[in-house]
Parts: sequence; C-alpha cells; structure tokens
Amino acid sequence: MTNLSRQNEDESLYAALRPKDWGSYIGQEKIKKNLSVMIRAARERNEPIEHLLLYGGSGLGKTTISHIIAGELGSNIRTIAGPTIEKVGDLAAILTNLREGDVLFIDECHRINKLIEEFLYPAMEDFKLHLILGKGPMARTMDLEIPHFTLIGATTRLALLSAPLRNRFGATFQLNYYNHEEMKEIIQRSAGLLGVKIEAGATEAIARCSRQTPRVANRLIKRIRDYAQVEGQGIVNENIARKALKFLDIDELGLETGDIKVLKTLIEKFDGGPTGLQALATASAEEQDAILDVYEPYLMQLGFVERTPKGRVATEKAYNHLGLKYSKPARLV
Repeated sequence: MTNLSRQNEDESLYAALRPKDWGSYIGQEKIKKNLSVMIRAARERNEPIEHLLLYGGSGLGKTTISHIIAGELGSNIRTIAGPTIEKVGDLAAILTNLREGDVLFIDECHRINKLIEEFLYPAMEDFKLHLILGKGPMARTMDLEIPHFTLIGATTRLALLSAPLRNRFGATFQLNYYNHEEMKEIIQRSAGLLGVKIEAGATEAIARCSRQTPRVANRLIKRIRDYAQVEGQGIVNENIARKALKFLDIDELGLETGDIKVLKTLIEKFDGGPTGLQALATASAEEQDAILDVYEPYLMQLGFVERTPKGRVATEKAYNHLGLKYSKPARLV
C-alpha cells in the first residue's frame, strides 16, 4: 500500500470515528458548554455565530469541534488549509461560493500568506472583499459583498498568528490534553464503532500509550486491531495489546522511536542540556518543526524535558525512564 493510499485510508477512518454531536464528544467540557451557549443564542437570533479561534496540539479535536458547530447550526462547512490559499483570487473564489450562514474552517491558519490576511480582515469584519482591478493609472477598487459566514481558525502555534488576525476572532478556545479516564472512554467508543472486541486491560494499556490525544488512540486501535486479527483471535486483550505496542516500537508511556531519539540526543550529546532547538534538531537529524510540534509537547507533558532561558534540559524523570544515571547538568549547577 502506498503512503498516499494509507493516508487516505487513515483520513476515512478518522472521519468515520469523528463524533457528530456534543453528546458523543468526550472531553473539553468547558469548551462544549461555552460553544453550546453561543450556538443557541445565535440560532435564536437567526444569525451566524462569531468567528472562532481554536488552538492546541495536533489531534486534540479542532476539526471535529468545527464540524459539530456547523452541524448544530444546520450549516454547511467548507474546510481548507491555510497554506493552500496562495492568491487573492483563491480567497475570493472560496468566500463568494459560501452561502449565508456557512462555516469556513481554515486549518493551520498561522500559515496564511500575510498578503492574503489583508484581504481577509474586511471579509471577517464587514463581509466585503476589497478588490483592486487593473494596474497602474487604470487601476480601480471594487467592494464585493459576500454572504455572512463564520470563520473558524485552527492552529497549533498560537504565537505565530499575527495580532491583527487574532484580534478579529470573537472568541478563542484552547483545547487541552485529555485525562486518562477520557482516553479510555474514547478508546471504548472507537473500538465499538470499528466492531473491535476490546477488554478492560487492553483499554487501560492503550490509554496509557495514547499521548493523551484522541487521534493517536484511534491510530493505535486500528493498528492493534490488525495485529489481533493476524496474531490472535481478533479479540484485543491486554496481552495482545502489549505485544502489538511492542511490535510497533511504542513503550508503556507512548514514546515512539522519534521521541526516544530526541531524548537520548539531548542526554548523550549535550549532557542533558541546556541546548538550543537548532543544535538539538541538527544533532538528532530531525526537523525543528517536528521537535516543536510532535515530540517536545508530549515530552514536556510527561515532565521529561524542560525549557529554560538557556535552552532545553532533560529532567531526572527522563534519565530514570531510559535507565540512565542522572547527574545535574553542570551548566545549571
């Protein structure tokens, strides 16, 4: 199977497992309550809700929440990634094809071209596009009315979002990592939708390895289901789950090969730190964005890595997890 076909299969899987309403959405209770009030008020006034900004780690449910919002409003949703809007004409085509009350979901909105942002501001505030037709002395401006819509922006890097764009959102919500009990509920729900027979011990083991992230849990269930089908009787018990996780090079805390490599590089090549992001990326042969977005958030969540004014530092917990002798970095003594 090619990478593209596997990616398409994964996207279909996540779409099938995606909750369709607040009742089936597990976790993020405060956000759900806030949004429910906003949606009910907007429906009673028969108008779109304010533009919303959702931020948090990858796989925490930003896309899912956006689809639920559209469903609760009875609106269509158009989904697009920020970097794919390359020209003003692209933005104009997207906005003019929306219907009154539609939801436009822009993923990774911090990566929108800055020139495109300038045209997005009046669209968000006044529901108009200020277009320039022609060039030089013959150029003229034209205001194009667009339907009233709701923009939902999603980002994993809030700090990279420009202040003018950020300030035009009516409400901002941060999605947090899920607790252990919520992860177990999510795993049981997903297993049921996939027709997977899963025992309590297996649910516990998978929850501990899911990095407190639903997308990771769903990916693991899919892979462990395949393993159980080939190596077992199709039933996912604790023994099968642990064997499958070991087969996938995932340890009991959910650390994968890349996480271990970054952590060992920090400890073995930099004496546990402190060291800068660029040096760590070069020494571990990983992209800086991968360290920032994929590895570091979970390592910090576990308390294995700390950020200091001098750089990243491996903690005593990290040494203990890897079975290494801890000595406080000399540059921090």
